[in-house]
Amino acid sequence: MGYCSNMRLTSSFSTWRAALSTWSARRWWSALIFGLGIAVIIALPTAVIPNPIFGRSIETTWWSYPTVIITGILGGLLMATYVREPSESPKPEDDDEKDSAPRWGTIGGFVSFFAVGCPVCNKLVLIAIGASGAVTWFAPIQPFLALASIAFMLWALNERLKNQDSCSLIAQ
Repeated sequence: MGYCSNMRLTSSFSTWRAALSTWSARRWWSALIFGLGIAVIIALPTAVIPNPIFGRSIETTWWSYPTVIITGILGGLLMATYVREPSESPKPEDDDEKDSAPRWGTIGGFVSFFAVGCPVCNKLVLIAIGASGAVTWFAPIQPFLALASIAFMLWALNERLKNQDSCSLIAQ
């Protein structure tokens, strides 16, 4: 039997621990590198990390820092699930089953970018609701955007980890 279509539906900390315990150093290094890259890609243009290229009109909120860190960790772990171990064979393509985790992980990262960014520096927000609307309407929902981004990334990572070893990679 080749690639199976019935995925395990259980999800828990023990499932994550079991999945992560099988990772080689290659995957862990990949998670670290991807995680740092994702955090920097979000933190530099939003000026959560002060830099000479990008600035903020409104000070960085206290919850922006943990949001960037958590997004980096989850994004790094999620990206590392796509790194093939040297001992693994490539998984056969199956058109009936699409992996939606990358889509939700990407959405989570994108939403995180809006969550930690300066509300009046964001051109899309300014065009949509103006500067006063950005401060009055957009800024108060940014913490909820941060929570939503983390939820999307947690969901995507959970999907990747719980299905990591549920199907045989080699036809038997």
